[in-house]
Amino acid sequence: MKKVNCILLIDDNPADNKFHEIRIRKADVANHIKIATSGPDALEYIKKAIEPDQFGVMPEGKENFPKPDLIFLDINMPGMNGFEFLEEYKKLKEKLKAKVVVVMLTNSLNPDDQKRAMETQEVSEYQNKPLSVKTLQETIAKFF
Repeated sequence: MKKVNCILLIDDNPADNKFHEIRIRKADVANHIKIATSGPDALEYIKKAIEPDQFGVMPEGKENFPKPDLIFLDINMPGMNGFEFLEEYKKLKEKLKAKVVVVMLTNSLNPDDQKRAMETQEVSEYQNKPLSVKTLQETIAKFF
């Protein structure tokens, strides 16, 4: 099974984050799992993120900030929701966004949310919570 280097979970719910972290570990699809509990925290993380060199080695002192390959983004968060995050994400330098797959992962049953997400260029897929091992494996196989 293919593995990505880093998955970034962006969700304000600690229980969802813990559950998804356990699922990702069980599926064994990522070397690193990073969690941001708000849109602003996620943007700060992404700005600090560094890609490993051609040998897979991170620059010294940057081990805590691997560039995410895959982002699971919640829609409903206080302060800055998932769509507001995407508006700010779009403004980032292309180098920071290159080869990053963004998946909206939500409890929202609103069909307008799904339509809006899929009309957003940066969003590759829309999935409902909770993540399953099968969904994770299918997502990795599909995009990587």
